Amino acid sequence: MGEPLGLRARKKEQTRLVIAEAARRLFAERGFETVTVAEVARAADVSEGTVFNYFPTKEDLFYSGMESFEASLVEAVRDRPVGESVLEAFERFVVDQSRGLAERAEVIEAAVQMVNSSPRLRAREREVVARYTDSLAQLLAEETSSDGIEPVVVANALMGAQRALVDDVRTQISNGLRGAKLTARAKVEARRGFERLEHGLADYDVKGATGRRRHGARAGRCSGS
Repeated sequence: MGEPLGLRARKKEQTRLVIAEAARRLFAERGFETVTVAEVARAADVSEGTVFNYFPTKEDLFYSGMESFEASLVEAVRDRPVGESVLEAFERFVVDQSRGLAERAEVIEAAVQMVNSSPRLRAREREVVARYTDSLAQLLAEETSSDGIEPVVVANALMGAQRALVDDVRTQISNGLRGAKLTARAKVEARRGFERLEHGLADYDVKGATGRRRHGARAGRCSGS
């Protein structure tokens, strides 16, 4: 008799994690471009073919963590409890995941340096974001039985806010922000961004007669006033 399905699945996941960890370690030590898939295979004590079975490209090795995050983000929306809105579920997941930023700052900084120096990685990151934005839009369309643009607009708005937060975190880390201040800023910026989605754009940056712009009564709450 073969191994129980659950055991086989756990072994496969363990192998996947070992390969991903070996790749992250090598990339951190030597950079993305210089590391080969063969070297990752040796470091993980598996064959090169096994690596490609789990990660079809070298870029997939680099972005395995990001792909897991984005997949979990969509699942958080799919599995939200009765009575919870899409926005609430999305924001809750993003804010929960920001709690470990202080401990990951150095890893994030090294990853950003690699991404900035690699057109291949920047292109793949855009592909990952686009794919999971489409997945979220499809989920929303199914839940609302909509064949119009609204699910696409909502998905892009939500993912846009999340990616803006990622970019801000990367910038702050590159500028030297660390520890509790980094985590606190991420939470404040997440609240401001998602609160703007909650209230909409009708009163945002309304141009006055003098040419000066105002954010409206609600925008004051977004800025903490």
